[in-house]
Amino acid sequence: MHIAIIGAGVVGVTTAHALACRGHRVSVVERLDAAGLETSRGNAGQRSYGYVYPWASPAMIKKALPWLVKSSGPLKMRMPPTPWTLRFLTATWRFANAPGVFEANRRAMLRLGTYSRQCFLDLEDSLDLAFDGNHGGLIDLASDAATAEGLKATAGLLSEMGIDHQWLTPEGLAEVEPGLRGDAPLVGALRLPGDGTGDCQRFTQALAVECERLGVAFRYATEVRELVRERGVVRALQLVPANAASSREGETLEVDALVVSAGCQSPGLAEAVGVRLPIYPIKGYSLTAPIEDPGRAPRSTVIDDRYKVAATRLGDRLRATGFVELDEFDRRIPEARLATIRQAVESRFPGAADLDRAESWTGFRPMTPDGPPIIGQAKLDNLYFNTGHGTFGWTLSAASAQLIGQLVDGETPALDISPFRPDRFGR
Repeated sequence: MHIAIIGAGVVGVTTAHALACRGHRVSVVERLDAAGLETSRGNAGQRSYGYVYPWASPAMIKKALPWLVKSSGPLKMRMPPTPWTLRFLTATWRFANAPGVFEANRRAMLRLGTYSRQCFLDLEDSLDLAFDGNHGGLIDLASDAATAEGLKATAGLLSEMGIDHQWLTPEGLAEVEPGLRGDAPLVGALRLPGDGTGDCQRFTQALAVECERLGVAFRYATEVRELVRERGVVRALQLVPANAASSREGETLEVDALVVSAGCQSPGLAEAVGVRLPIYPIKGYSLTAPIEDPGRAPRSTVIDDRYKVAATRLGDRLRATGFVELDEFDRRIPEARLATIRQAVESRFPGAADLDRAESWTGFRPMTPDGPPIIGQAKLDNLYFNTGHGTFGWTLSAASAQLIGQLVDGETPALDISPFRPDRFGR
């Protein structure tokens, strides 16, 4: 069977590998010049299997206004908001306030995260990929008693679901993360020792090389102009060069099945076949800096609760990531955002990295208004979606790739995928 995948980010490439390992002939169509150049490029570096949660959180809704008006607050929005932004926020508010939806989605995402951890471990056991990967755990800090109580409530759910975790006192934290020497307040932290880290872009590009060894064909700098449909199935893709100045003519790629893993570009492709995917580009920022003093740097991932900034060790580099910004596709990087990220890092890990030499980045996480990703089959018999993972694409990619492989081959999925169904948003 010849299967085409649209998108060569981490989700698309892991899907290509899963399908190729199942014996399918796979083609990947990517509008950029290589794999992993969009959202996979500069994300937080954390594979937070036990930390996943839906975007549409009642707690987030309550904190939204204070965060917006605080200069260093983690939530930002262009003012006045555009109609697109308002529609997305309205849908988020509706899902956040629907009885039982948040908790059901949270459990579904945690089950998917647990499965993804196992899929990643299996993948790393079978392949020698260089991407500064590790499974040293994730720590969520509490700077006050109220935050600590919230984290302990989360611990109760983790216990219920059998996810390994521990509560650390400041003394215990010093043993696990001795680089935490800043003067910021600290009363304790929730640690998930099974969570992982890694450079998502390096992983994606290394796995793309493995895919090519399995016969996967990557068509870079190429866009899909049209999906050719016939009798309820996709028969072919009409492809054109991504560079409009190119003289190369378009071509037709015949397929037996299609997987859309195009991140924030997925809604336009879905709309062409009558499927509504209300994915919004949630903007984030990161700094990647060379580590100056390894003893002062985080060993794995540490999240500061005051700034919502994650600091992650990637080999000899430190990656610090923050902000949730609703600004559509604006790629500008305000200095104020980077200053806040630097401040957060220095407050916890002073002297760890040379932040003056940091590489700055901004990108767009493909977020659904309720929070879970979109995984499954919809509308046309041979059309599958694996997209909309929001801030957890790196974390959930290995599991969602395996689920798509199981669906394509007519197998019963390894877990219940109804919370991720593509048609849950209606028209």
